[in-house]
Amino acid sequence: MAVQASTASAPAWHQFTFFDVAPVRDAHDLAGSPHILRSPTDVSAVASSALGVLVADTHGSVHLLDREFEARASWVAHVGGRVTHMAERRGVLVTLGEEDGVRYPLLKIWSLDRMDKNGVPALVRSTKVQPSNRPHPISCIALSETLSFLAIGLGDGTVLLYRHLDQSVFSGSTSLTALPKPRVVHEAPTEPVTGLGFREPAPDAPALHLFIATTGRVLTYQVSGKGAGGAAAEAMDVGAGLGCAVMDWRARNMVVARDEAIYVCGAEARGPSFAYEGPKLSVHTHLNYLVIVSPPFIPSATSAFPTVRNFVARNVSAGSADITKVAVFDLENKFVAYSGTFQEGVREVISQWDQIYILSNDGKLQSLQEKPTSAKLDMLYRRSFFPLALGMARTQNMSESSVADIHRQYGDHLYTKGEYDSAMQQYLQTIGHVQPSYVIRKFLDAQRIHNLVTYLQELHSLGVANSDHTTLLLNTYTKLKDVARLDSFIKTESRRSAGEAGSGSAKDELPFDLDTAIRVCRQAGYFEHASYLAKRWERHEDYLRIQIEDAGNFKDALAYLRRLGSEAAEHSLARYGRAMLQSLPDETTQLLIDICTSTGPLTFDPELPTSPIKQANTGASYLSYLALNRAAPTPTTPIDAPAPSSAKPADQASRHGSTHEGSRASTPPPTSTVSVLTAKPRPAAVKRPSPRQYFANFVGHRDHLVTFLEVVALRRWGQSLDGPADGPVEGEPPADDEAEQRDQAAVWNTLLELYLTQAESAAAPVQVKARAREKALKLLKDGSIPVDSTHALILCSTRGFTPGLVLLWERLGMYEDVLRFWMERDKTGGDADAAKEVMRCLERYGEEHPHLYPLVLRFLTSSPELMSRHQDDLAKVLKVIDEESIMPPLAVVQVLSRNGVTSVGLVKEWLLSRIREAREEIQTDQQLISSYRLESEAKLKQVEDLSDPDHPRVFHVTQCSTCGGQLDLPSVHFMCNHSYHQRCLGEHDTECPQCARAHGIIREIRRNNEQLADQHDVFLSDVRENGFSAVAAGFSRGVLNEHRLGTSTA
Repeated sequence: MAVQASTASAPAWHQFTFFDVAPVRDAHDLAGSPHILRSPTDVSAVASSALGVLVADTHGSVHLLDREFEARASWVAHVGGRVTHMAERRGVLVTLGEEDGVRYPLLKIWSLDRMDKNGVPALVRSTKVQPSNRPHPISCIALSETLSFLAIGLGDGTVLLYRHLDQSVFSGSTSLTALPKPRVVHEAPTEPVTGLGFREPAPDAPALHLFIATTGRVLTYQVSGKGAGGAAAEAMDVGAGLGCAVMDWRARNMVVARDEAIYVCGAEARGPSFAYEGPKLSVHTHLNYLVIVSPPFIPSATSAFPTVRNFVARNVSAGSADITKVAVFDLENKFVAYSGTFQEGVREVISQWDQIYILSNDGKLQSLQEKPTSAKLDMLYRRSFFPLALGMARTQNMSESSVADIHRQYGDHLYTKGEYDSAMQQYLQTIGHVQPSYVIRKFLDAQRIHNLVTYLQELHSLGVANSDHTTLLLNTYTKLKDVARLDSFIKTESRRSAGEAGSGSAKDELPFDLDTAIRVCRQAGYFEHASYLAKRWERHEDYLRIQIEDAGNFKDALAYLRRLGSEAAEHSLARYGRAMLQSLPDETTQLLIDICTSTGPLTFDPELPTSPIKQANTGASYLSYLALNRAAPTPTTPIDAPAPSSAKPADQASRHGSTHEGSRASTPPPTSTVSVLTAKPRPAAVKRPSPRQYFANFVGHRDHLVTFLEVVALRRWGQSLDGPADGPVEGEPPADDEAEQRDQAAVWNTLLELYLTQAESAAAPVQVKARAREKALKLLKDGSIPVDSTHALILCSTRGFTPGLVLLWERLGMYEDVLRFWMERDKTGGDADAAKEVMRCLERYGEEHPHLYPLVLRFLTSSPELMSRHQDDLAKVLKVIDEESIMPPLAVVQVLSRNGVTSVGLVKEWLLSRIREAREEIQTDQQLISSYRLESEAKLKQVEDLSDPDHPRVFHVTQCSTCGGQLDLPSVHFMCNHSYHQRCLGEHDTECPQCARAHGIIREIRRNNEQLADQHDVFLSDVRENGFSAVAAGFSRGVLNEHRLGTSTA
């Protein structure tokens, strides 16, 4: 039944006729269409391939057609059935169809590259598609480009995925059924599968995805890559009908055609949508186009589509026949490349040999042949659709010269309309492809001379201007009487380096060689002129070299660095900081502090440091901290490359502005005012320079280095040894937290080394040494200061700083090292109070670390002299060891008796007490053993009596153990001497209720013991911790029973 065309209005698409319709004739009968397609009702499936068009009929045959639509090969693929779906990749054809006598669909794989003498390709694989007990029809298939994956969609909403299909096909196996088992990747009984497609991997997205279109939604399933194998995720809540979902021409997204619009679905979410109303029967892709076929409908003169109205106007009797509309879309450029109607309906749409073939239901085959690109561009030019022409050129990957020609024609069109500014923007895109004289002649008029200046400036900027263009540009400045712009061009006009423009690292250059000009001025002694050129063109390295090495003007160089800003001064100071510190130590130190702590523009008048700075003598190589700078080198700016200046604004001047204004905006002179510098917006997170790169500059200036580091730590992180900072820390949060932490640790590590170096300096006064030791100890005690503990340990050890060494050991939990340190000091006689320090440390650490007591016990009993001075301490140590059970008595005796230092009389009382306790424990254990033996004998006797059949048991119990009433018949007696009324017992009670609980507890204990007996790792761990007591406990639990040992051995 025909479907009426929708009359609802939709946003209008630009419509063109980029395709010509031509009938396809039979090679032997020019009056009709190809013979093999004259009965379209017999055609069951059509597919494109690299070898030609594949056509399958309802009789199970497959035909491979050439360009003349003549059969190159024909064979019966499915005997007594029909082929429903086909797909070809890499010369391998996959067919799915039905056969007589087979309940389920059959999957067959053919090798089109291997054909026998009759032209029949080799059958490689054949298997049934049988996902369940009930057969379901196949609705769609999808085959990946590499032939690795095959997806099959069924009518019941099931999707099957065959993995590694190429390995199976090319493995060389002769078994037809040697196919990998398919995996069900999606099931939805209420939503039949209407479309499948693979999103092929790309450099930016290496994973392979499978699009699954159902009647209600579109899902994506990740086939390969990280995270593959999960459930299919919903990507779009809009579904499609059968045949109305297809992959785009780049195989990246799925296109879904619905009555109201065209939707594009990506792998993660829905993409753009395009309004195009009307019913849609099927959708296909052809190159970069999308072909949409509408269902048959009765044409009407009031249709919303101009194509339908034109058809009715051309065919007076068309009102009673159904027609089908075919539209070809370019979704990227949003226009209709073709729209036409076909009578009798459309059977198949084939994309082959860069043409679109349309097979009608009446057996006619027509081709849509795309017009040449030049013809399409002419059509767009006639309708002034130049932006559309540029978009089409990009889509079809036209050459740069062709795109430039479109820009030229677009510019000519705008020029004729009087839109000179817009026209110039188009002409600027033609530089390098269109002769500059073509554009220059159009703008020689005085009214358009400003546009000519813009064009000439761009020629110089791109490095394609010749001397004539430079002369013309100067003449335009003269004609305009713009002396400022003329002077600006002579001194400041720059062009982009042609050699580096393509690499993304382009730099600015003058029309003349700036390096040569500066070098000649320096060699001739004209330092002022050379410095002017370097200063004007932001050759910061050259300017500083001139001021410092040639003129010796350190103050001007220092002021210049402040005007440059932190970013540019950072690299320059890393190179010239040492020379400037030698001449202006206080001012240079303050500049370095400002650079490392300030996030805004630097002040022009530097303030002196708050703490006095003394000139240090150039002395020995004491700066071992310079290794920190070698570990993390900071690259310096090359001399011939201008360093970035913080005085530059973020936005460049427009090309339409004057040269003078554009040059000032891009390369401001260092003599700009403070207001210009402070106008730059401050970023939310900044990356301040690392102080480490300046450490090497302070060689010979130890005091200035200390001041630099202390002030940087205070102003940058709010840390000071004199207390917390009074105000907030300067600046915004750092851009790189890890680098900031490394800088902070390097600053404090270096300060610690400087303090310790100053404390042991022979030339330093006593007060200075004491102050340095105090600072070093305070630095180590402050837990908020990030000091590298290993580095600090090495420093304190090499400098002999005992308080810091002990403090670091305590902080690292190395209490045993602290004790051994004082023990070694006592042994060498370096400190008379070392033994007392050992005892004090033991009192402080011993409670939480009892393993220190055996160490101190060995120390106190190491020499008679030490023993005589610490007899009371020895008694205290033995008492604690005894009370806390730190060591067994035997181990204590072994320690005391290892040498002849400790006498028996000294530990007599301790030994006697231990002996008494041992005897008491033995006596208690013997009493318990006797009681356990008596109890065991009684139990065994009771068991023997109960198991003796010759001695009957007489029950004398007269009361019920449950209710306490007088026993009467029927009654139940248990061997445990408990008796009950039968009514007081449960129906299935076979055990005494009163004894059952006790027996249950015993059984549970035995069951747990048996489970623990099999856990050998737990038993061995217990033995390591508790020793003999663990073995004894294992005996009691039956771990070492004979039958269990026999089982383990077996």
